[in-house]
Amino acid sequence: MKHFALTGAAGYIAPRHMKAIKDTGNVLVAALDPFESVGIIDSYFPEAEFFTEPEAFEAYLEEARAAEGLDYVSIAAPNYLHYPQIRMSLRLGADALCEKPLVLGEDELDRLAALEAETGHRVWTVLQLRVHPALVALREKLAAEGGHKKVVLTYVTGRGKWYLKSWKSDVKKSGGLATNIGVHFFDMLAWLFGDVQQLEVHAREEQVVAGYMELERAEVSWFLAIDDRYVPTELRAQGQRTYRSITVDGEEIEFSGGFTDLHTEVYRRTLAGQGFGLEDTRTAIRTTERIRTLKPGGRAPRHPFLERP
Repeated sequence: MKHFALTGAAGYIAPRHMKAIKDTGNVLVAALDPFESVGIIDSYFPEAEFFTEPEAFEAYLEEARAAEGLDYVSIAAPNYLHYPQIRMSLRLGADALCEKPLVLGEDELDRLAALEAETGHRVWTVLQLRVHPALVALREKLAAEGGHKKVVLTYVTGRGKWYLKSWKSDVKKSGGLATNIGVHFFDMLAWLFGDVQQLEVHAREEQVVAGYMELERAEVSWFLAIDDRYVPTELRAQGQRTYRSITVDGEEIEFSGGFTDLHTEVYRRTLAGQGFGLEDTRTAIRTTERIRTLKPGGRAPRHPFLERP
């Protein structure tokens, strides 16, 4: 049985981490969040200690490590806290298992690599799309087919007015829209089609970011938005506020289901020493960092959704 701590316990994704810790036969000893709406902990680990102050959390973990050991710190806090909390984890003598984006800049990856070497502990991340059965099958199919593909990625996830008033809309804290909601897609694309060779940004606004990239084995037109007016009219009329579509050479890739236990599978692999580390996430971190800084423009065709609404 491994001993885990968890940061960001009141967040949306935290219950998936609690479930994964429990499903893999391990125990949560302590959790941290500045907000106290964490009753969900009772469904998994009612005996876990809870802290609202990071200093008290860290002090407790130092004592816990001396008493019974601390193996992993799972990090589900806001993006800008990932890097310092990973450093804290390694300094405490534990591995870090961090939500994506692992960090906001490639230079932070390099500094964490040095800290891994110094401490002897590892940094792991959650790249759950890489263990999705439909996408694993697609990757095998693409490898067998070979060739160069044309891909269109469209992802609209409607968000209310709260989003623009939260840390998620602050580029310095979230990394911006492409990082906060797009980093797992950019990782998936690189995992399927190889490293990024060329990148263009065609739009970078508060609620929309879009562009074009060439990978080793694909050309990709991509569009991400949190404005539900971009949901196709017929779906919006049915009350739908999200729309996700990925086509490869015009063929729709369906992977809407199968998400229930992906975090648990990532945990299983991590516990077996076969999880996703710093280098696995480098391409996605580099890509999203460039999207934040590139001047919008370019010669590639624009995604058709840029003409809406």
